[in-house]
Amino acid sequence: MKEFSPKEIRNIALVSHLSAGKTTLAEAFLFSAGEITRLGTIDEGTTTSDFRSDEIERKISISASLLSFEWKKSKINLIDIPGYLDFFGEVISGVRVSDLAIILLNSVSGVEVGTDFAWDILERNNIPAMLYVNFMDKEHANFDKVVKTAKEAYGNNVIMFQFPVTEGEKFNSIIDLLKMKKITFNTDLSGKYTQEDIPADLANKAKTLRNELIEKIAESDDALLEKYFEAGELAEDEINIGLKKGLLKRSFFPVFCGVASKNLGPQLMLDFIAEFGPSPADITSVPAFDKDNKEITIKVDENAPFSALVFKTISEMHVGELSLIKVYSGSIKSGDEVLNTANSTTEKIGQIYTLNGKNRKEIGVLKTGDIGALVKLRNTHTSNTLCDKRNPVKFAEIQFPEPVVEIAVTPKSKGDEDKISSGLHTLHEIDPSFTVRIDPELKQTVVAGQGEMHLTIILKRLKERYTVDVEQKKPKIPYRETITAKADEKYRHKKQSGGAGQFAEVWMRIEPTPRGSGFEFASAVVGGAISSSFIPSIEKGVQQVLVEGAVAGYKIVDVKAIVYDGKEHPVDSKDIAFQIAGREVFKMCMKSAKPILLEPICNVEIRCPEEYMGDVMGDLSSRRGKITGMEMHGRFQVVKAQVPLAELHNYATTLRSLTQGRATHTRKISHYDPLPKELEAKVVEESQAENK
Repeated sequence: MKEFSPKEIRNIALVSHLSAGKTTLAEAFLFSAGEITRLGTIDEGTTTSDFRSDEIERKISISASLLSFEWKKSKINLIDIPGYLDFFGEVISGVRVSDLAIILLNSVSGVEVGTDFAWDILERNNIPAMLYVNFMDKEHANFDKVVKTAKEAYGNNVIMFQFPVTEGEKFNSIIDLLKMKKITFNTDLSGKYTQEDIPADLANKAKTLRNELIEKIAESDDALLEKYFEAGELAEDEINIGLKKGLLKRSFFPVFCGVASKNLGPQLMLDFIAEFGPSPADITSVPAFDKDNKEITIKVDENAPFSALVFKTISEMHVGELSLIKVYSGSIKSGDEVLNTANSTTEKIGQIYTLNGKNRKEIGVLKTGDIGALVKLRNTHTSNTLCDKRNPVKFAEIQFPEPVVEIAVTPKSKGDEDKISSGLHTLHEIDPSFTVRIDPELKQTVVAGQGEMHLTIILKRLKERYTVDVEQKKPKIPYRETITAKADEKYRHKKQSGGAGQFAEVWMRIEPTPRGSGFEFASAVVGGAISSSFIPSIEKGVQQVLVEGAVAGYKIVDVKAIVYDGKEHPVDSKDIAFQIAGREVFKMCMKSAKPILLEPICNVEIRCPEEYMGDVMGDLSSRRGKITGMEMHGRFQVVKAQVPLAELHNYATTLRSLTQGRATHTRKISHYDPLPKELEAKVVEESQAENK
């Protein structure tokens, strides 16, 4: 297989809102490049990138797929990324290793909430981007309106490089503002086209838009701008220089258009990407950390020591276990031994592949700037860095989004606990945006993800791959017990049943402490009423109650306990006796100190289109939510609120229902507040019934 230098490689992410046509565009690229002989379709389940059974069944992308092909002396690595927001972790990991993104827009609906989320990720990673307005053959296609909304959302650097001659069913031609030609596409799926002069009725529009385009290109470089002001135009070689520089610097975002399913337009984009798209060589260096965790930069250089980031782990029954990596420096070949700096282990490299969905092609070596797959390594997972053993470096880990949906799971069959635990752990390694925790306090295994569909897919994979099934339950809420008053009690423990007895008497007072301060234990015993050796025994007994609770079985917080007197027996007093006495007197104190329950309060941030604000605010109010702030973000309102965790079960689903899928939210536990009395009584009653 031909080897490519970093200058000849293009790493591209396809991102968009759900159903904007990413997978179909990927299919058109592969078909145009001769990698496949026919265009697969989502409806038939025959696309290259959506090859998994659950993707074919649901007709959506669920996991990012790596595709690769050659185009005009360039190697293009394409990452087809899901648009469904439940799988947003895939967007984050795919964008991380891309040098350019194509953002797809629906010609009818334009910019949507998923577009905004993708744009934010591109901005945070400083990734150059171009836009493709798809479905130009739809009945209500409106290219100018879509471009206008994109400019409103993302600024005037969104610039047309093409515009359609006609829209809707008759779409088959565009005006190319770089070539200044009318391009008419063949309608035989070949992607081929003919060129002719621009019709007279479109000449003025083309000239105006061409001037805007050239001005933006000139603004990417001071020397070009000066030349443009002097001459009023740029030479072709100057335009080419400005195009490459401006795209890399994000000085402008080119807009193309077409119909991916009919292969109308993708070839023009590929030509543009091959000629002007950023390559790994254009990046020159990437940030990293050395063995002492000091910030350094890695030079993007074929002759430098090897370094790479594992951005995705694949584990499919018919594909096997693979680690997808991007090489930032040096090269890696089969047989090499490399260091994993995340866990200080070494890995022996077996086969190295380039991928097209589930299809593999062994390449033996992977060089700087390239993306490929290693046969699954023993101790290597997503976000790990692999590098030369003599030159340890580490790239920043991929930051996945916090989960927004939780479900408690229990085995349907006894004895499956270990298989379930092992399976869930492996599924987390494959998809770190899915988390699992075993909560010893609530005695539940809780799985969490980005939405109900995300968790449904995870649990389906658990059943298919590990042949175990689980029951789903609403997760318990980690309430806390505390007190609102002081209390003073004493307790005598006396046990005599032949032989050595047990005796301990403890006098204790408790008092509330500031919220969030935890627990404090102190001794104020004087005169040796209780030997100092027994004070830790009393505290040990108290600690048992802190975990078990004294009112409703929840952890106790924000309490200070002071032992101030007591009695002991020269023979019968011992550690266990004072543990029991400490435990019981603390329980008595808790019940006398006007105990209350505290509930966890979450900071919630909701991104919502203006037209749904009333419904969203009303729903928050019904959940006992308190609005803490509102601000505009592009065309969306961002609402900040504090909402009790107990009121957020299934909130992601409700929010999508209220807003036709156009709003999203994040959440994080902030603090604890007192639970309203009417709700407290119900929680205590349920807890006591469960613990009987």
